[in-house]
Amino acid sequence: MSLNPENAANADLGRTWLSSAEVRPTKQRLALADLLVGDGRNRHVTAESLFAAASDTGAKVSLATVYNTLRAFCDAGLMNEVTVDGHRSYFDTRVDEHPHYYWEATGELTDAPKSAVAFAKEPEAPAGATVSRVDVVIRLAKNSRV
Repeated sequence: MSLNPENAANADLGRTWLSSAEVRPTKQRLALADLLVGDGRNRHVTAESLFAAASDTGAKVSLATVYNTLRAFCDAGLMNEVTVDGHRSYFDTRVDEHPHYYWEATGELTDAPKSAVAFAKEPEAPAGATVSRVDVVIRLAKNSRV
């Protein structure tokens, strides 16, 4: 997940991404933003995988800073948190509503086509509440041959 030298020209994407949500561009936030969007592609990361990628580039960030930064990015609307189970959360830079595949064998989260899920109607919220988002995670197991 590290930036490639040929993507150096796109390094400003991270700064632009942060400023689009008025997030203060600290050194650590810029380093993480460049890893997340510096090449213009969407990412699904865990805090641990982003921490490892940052460490590989020599960025000086702690795991706690990565968690806090991902939370700040979510709060600013730059990312969505996708909870796969009670133990694992992924952070998605693609913020439109879309379903996901969770590949149980590898622990990878990928985008699923919107056509993978169809609702007859949006779920009704209880009185006094509104539906803010619908998250769909389709768990996939590898077929075993008999």
